[in-house]
Amino acid sequence: MFLPHGRFPVAGTTWSVMDASRSEEKISTAGIVLAILFFWFCLLGLLFLLMKDRRTIGYINVTVQGPGFQHTAQIPAHSPRSIYDVTAQVNWARSIAAAA
Repeated sequence: MFLPHGRFPVAGTTWSVMDASRSEEKISTAGIVLAILFFWFCLLGLLFLLMKDRRTIGYINVTVQGPGFQHTAQIPAHSPRSIYDVTAQVNWARSIAAAA
């Protein structure tokens, strides 16, 4: 395994994942503008306030520990699915470490 501070064996490593991301949801700016414009024409314009913007911010921390080293990487979370993708990759690395 190659790390920024050297090369280390995969055998005997311990991998961990911590989700430090969060998802936020707010009323879309376009929804507010459309609600104001269409409010004057019909009351259905208020339905535009149901438009939501969702975004995920934060990081997923992946830590690997082994004999004589420890390394932590922060991977940006772009969507709620990011944690599942990173966890699947860490599980793959765990299976390689267990087989070595």
